[in-house]
Amino acid sequence: MTLNPSYLILGLAIALEVVGTTALKASDGFTRLVPSLITGVAYAASFYALSLALKTIPVGVAYAIWSGVGIVLISVVGWVVFRQRLDLAALAGLGLIIAGVLVVNLFSSSAGH
Repeated sequence: MTLNPSYLILGLAIALEVVGTTALKASDGFTRLVPSLITGVAYAASFYALSLALKTIPVGVAYAIWSGVGIVLISVVGWVVFRQRLDLAALAGLGLIIAGVLVVNLFSSSAGH
């Protein structure tokens, strides 16, 4: 089984979205210049990478992966960087998101592998 290169581009889009969201938190409502600029650049680059991934990955699958993995990663960043707590309900929800992404990727013929 070979990995579709579009999934690597989708991974880049996810990473850039996480950087953008982290910088958005650090921008303090767009009152800090550098984090505000990082937010804009990272989001723009994320959407560009996502648009490239959509050339071969179905939009529903790509968006499910992009948003699901992004939610999990930004929750981890919030916990580690911003010391935000994740209670049992949040952890359970994140586990369900991960399970959903895995089901789409491993068992759905829509995934386009």
